Amino acid sequence: MKNMTSTTQLTRYPRLDTVLRVEKFIQKKSGEFKKRKLWENLPKKMMYQTYCTTIDYLLESGKIAVDKERKIAWIYNPELFKKYINRKDLGR
Repeated sequence: MKNMTSTTQLTRYPRLDTVLRVEKFIQKKSGEFKKRKLWENLPKKMMYQTYCTTIDYLLESGKIAVDKERKIAWIYNPELFKKYINRKDLGR
């Protein structure tokens, strides 16, 4: 019988409280840490694979960005979004 774990990659999906915890920490420490150091400094530890999935989600959703030094920064600004979303001169 073939060992299933050798051919299947296990992915750890974060819970909502985990995503929110990482978001809050990045907001406080925006631009201070690279990916690995940010994970090492989180107030509550988590599996690195779960953390990577969380970072991927935050990048894809436009909440964070990585600068040329590879530091992670919080860029999401819902108030600015609300200000510009309905402006006719910007088009949609």
